[in-house]
Amino acid sequence: MAALLLQPGVRRREVWAWAMYDFANSGYTTVVITAVFSAYFVAVVAGNAPWATFAWTLALSVSYGLVMLTAPLVGAWADAHARKKRLLVLTTLGCVGFTVALYWAGPGALVLAIVALVLSNYFFGTGENLIAAFLPELARPRAMGRVSGWGWSLGYVGGLASLGACLAYINRAQAHGQQATAFVPATMLITAALFVLASLPTLFLLRERAVPQPGRPARNAWAQVRHTLGHLRQLPDLRRFLVCTVLYQAGIQAVITLAAIYAAQVFHFDTPHTILLVLVVNVTAAAGAFVFGHVQDRIGHVRAIAWTLIGWIAMVAIAWAAPDERMFWIAANLAGLCMGASQSAGRAMVGLLAPPAQQAEFFGLWGLAVKLASILGPLTYGAASWITRGDHRESLLVTGSYFVAGLWTLRGVRAGRGHRAARRFARVGA
Repeated sequence: MAALLLQPGVRRREVWAWAMYDFANSGYTTVVITAVFSAYFVAVVAGNAPWATFAWTLALSVSYGLVMLTAPLVGAWADAHARKKRLLVLTTLGCVGFTVALYWAGPGALVLAIVALVLSNYFFGTGENLIAAFLPELARPRAMGRVSGWGWSLGYVGGLASLGACLAYINRAQAHGQQATAFVPATMLITAALFVLASLPTLFLLRERAVPQPGRPARNAWAQVRHTLGHLRQLPDLRRFLVCTVLYQAGIQAVITLAAIYAAQVFHFDTPHTILLVLVVNVTAAAGAFVFGHVQDRIGHVRAIAWTLIGWIAMVAIAWAAPDERMFWIAANLAGLCMGASQSAGRAMVGLLAPPAQQAEFFGLWGLAVKLASILGPLTYGAASWITRGDHRESLLVTGSYFVAGLWTLRGVRAGRGHRAARRFARVGA
């Protein structure tokens, strides 16, 4: 069975090792970005200042902007030197190290907190692009969706594991009378330690199968990037899908970033309810990534993504119209299912449409699209909320329009045609 799914010479344990990186790094986003440090930053580090939330979102936007600027260059350099693995080690150490630095981000330590947040999130985002670029080396084209789904589903399990470990520590600390200034910094150390331990299989077992490309030396990396961007017209399906990615990922990133705020402002969730929300959504997201990873290889990547976008649109409508907490929980679980499915399907789609010899470079462009969406979506929600004077329901509707636009753009993408174009692109040495 493995021979039908995996590339020649690839063993199952190596695929497991690759997927374990999703398990390892998901704790960072779940604990630091979503569930624990974000609220701590606003309430403690910035002292609930009026600009505290803006400072948080601005710091994240700066980090995403840095990833956008450097992702194509990093990818081009990795392709030229066949050094994805070495760069992955460096980005892992960078994210872990600056997550540890957040331990010292106490009350008033605003500069330290922002610098550590920007750099840890930068290394996280760059590592995401690098690990994704290994996918086509491991899975056959017809199985990329399934293998990608394994990684995404394991990633959500990793997020649950890290969040669960941190919450267990928090509950114990609170039982002993400790305050947030004591137990939240410790969760940064827990998250960093779990990241290191869970990434060891990846760093030791994952092989670098790419070969150096002497014709593309590092000093010409930017020239190669410009060359590739200029030739995207030869890859119209990939180009259109990257635009589609920016649109629907803008909606996804807004949901990820602001779901807790929406729950608190509209349905008055307290902290325990918010934590439970994150846990449940991670479970449904893991299920969505795993199940849909198998389904998308059978029904086709474009159709799979289209169905997930329809699901996102339904989720927005349900959450907007929800009269009470019960219907909002339905919307939240639907969001989790769609989140896992759409993230897995998007990564597999890029692997199918990217030229084989420039996988890291084109996955860098995919990462650029996702990071652009990470800036665009939340800022759109924030602007809509400001314009509507805090009407979060209307802000959600505005953000939901990104899913509609993404679905419309996806209509022109043909996976088979795009895959053939990528092969021609590689053969002519573009």
